[in-house]
Amino acid sequence: MIAMQYSFVLPADYDMGIIDRRIADKGHLLDNYPDLKFKAYLTARPGDETRSRENLYAPFYVWKQVEGLNNFIGGEGFAGVSQAFGRPQVKSWFVWQALLSDNVAQAAFATREILPVEAHTSVGELRKWGSAEALDDVQNGGVLASVSAFEPTTWTRVRFRLWNADGPQAISETTQIYKVGHLSLPKTKE
Repeated sequence: MIAMQYSFVLPADYDMGIIDRRIADKGHLLDNYPDLKFKAYLTARPGDETRSRENLYAPFYVWKQVEGLNNFIGGEGFAGVSQAFGRPQVKSWFVWQALLSDNVAQAAFATREILPVEAHTSVGELRKWGSAEALDDVQNGGVLASVSAFEPTTWTRVRFRLWNADGPQAISETTQIYKVGHLSLPKTKE
């Protein structure tokens, strides 16, 4: 599996209702998309529950196969986003663990942390720990989905979680909070 995210920082006076309408109108187009485990359509803005400093549109994807990512990036949907907002830098991570609860469709908030992997850290041990952390998040932490993944070019890992309407509990300063506008999922749970 591979996770990816791109983010558009929009002007402070940008009408985020445009993004909300875009998600409402087009979000369903990736429901049941081949090789997609899920796509979370994410926004953040100053003054809302996300406590963001900027207006953001930042979808997060988990692909079951890299072929799905390639088809999407090479397809009309991504071309449309790029035409509307400019071609974004797409971050990607190799997924160690991606777990979804049975109630994942109730996701209202998301959190994303990008954390450095220190030079002395055993990546094998970090993978075991990150995978166990994701499992514990979903089984015991009140999280609707948890993704643990790794990127070896910049030596970072990502911890992505989906939350219900109560939102995330304690978060760190490095955590970005988002609102979930739509969640695209396959028809059947894997």
